[in-house]
Amino acid sequence: MAALLLPVMAAMASVTVAAQGKAPAARPAAPGVAPDAVVFGQSCALSGPAKALGEGMRLGIAAAFEEANRTGGIHGRQLRLETLDDRYEPEAAISNTNQLIGEKRVFALIGAVGTPTSKAAEPIATEAGVPYVGAFTGAEFLRDARRRPTVINVRASYYQETEEMVERLTRDLGVQRIGILYQDDSYGRAGLSGTLQALHRRGMTLVAEATYPRNTRAVKTAVLDLREGRPEAVIIVGAYEPVAEFIKWSRYLDFNPVFVNISFVGSSALARALGPSGEDVIVTQVVPFPHDRWIPVVGQYHEALRAVAASAEPGFVSLEGYLTGRVAVEALRRAGPNPTREGFIRALQKAGTMDLGGFLLLYGESDNQGSDRVYLTVIDGSERFRSIRHLERP
Repeated sequence: MAALLLPVMAAMASVTVAAQGKAPAARPAAPGVAPDAVVFGQSCALSGPAKALGEGMRLGIAAAFEEANRTGGIHGRQLRLETLDDRYEPEAAISNTNQLIGEKRVFALIGAVGTPTSKAAEPIATEAGVPYVGAFTGAEFLRDARRRPTVINVRASYYQETEEMVERLTRDLGVQRIGILYQDDSYGRAGLSGTLQALHRRGMTLVAEATYPRNTRAVKTAVLDLREGRPEAVIIVGAYEPVAEFIKWSRYLDFNPVFVNISFVGSSALARALGPSGEDVIVTQVVPFPHDRWIPVVGQYHEALRAVAASAEPGFVSLEGYLTGRVAVEALRRAGPNPTREGFIRALQKAGTMDLGGFLLLYGESDNQGSDRVYLTVIDGSERFRSIRHLERP
């Protein structure tokens, strides 16, 4: 995967000051902007239990950037991506963010992975006035456009995902007893909060809840705790390795509620980890089905993906990375030939409805989330995902 890391230019261009009495001094270029390139920075998990998520986001962004570069770049500049591994740990994310902004002087940050890492890194970006684009998280705190004016979200929020989960469970299946498993950190608690609100709107409460520590597979006790509550369905807010362990142990102990996962789980990695145990497991998604090539942007994603990694399997995470990269490309295009960080943000705020080819986004001065769409998918008997509109009993 290291070979996919796009090179970063060796030095930023210096600005030549015109001689006194002649032409006025040239405006200094924004950090990360040179005559021939714009550099973006990414801190994400490239190792540890969440590495498939970081690898997928990096791959998708790289595909979008290289797609633009093959046609001459944006206003004559090539797009570069500098990626650092944070292992899905907040402390590493802080160190990486300081390095990317302070030492590498990137133009913007893009494609962060996770709520706890974003919660640690985003304030640094906001303080420095650096765009924080397309984080792979639906956490609500990033949706506060007034307090976080440099944040640009692409995906729907966790509140929207959990609302869709509870709506489908209750309306389609008539489920009344719902439990939850969540990662014991800010990510898990964001999913918990969304679930509790969705249940409250329907006069319902959780019948059971359990947690597990981040970056572990310590879920056996959670299986037993949830089983005691006799839920008909369990909403899961976690990452693919511990989630797979949880579902496998549940199946082994003949505990078989409807399992519904939030998108961050990492769908393709989850299906591989579950194997035969994954049949009928539900995952909500925030991007289109990655094999629906009849959707123009999905077809373009396939072509872009093949160009940078011919053997890569299309998936939800890399598609989200690609869409995130496309949003950055469009913002740069609209920001004009002399982009600034402020102009980059304003370009999206004033863009109106953006159609990337069947995937619509809308931003505004008080709305920093582009898409509100939530999709449903299920793992079938062949251990692959298929797109569905409603839930059905196995």
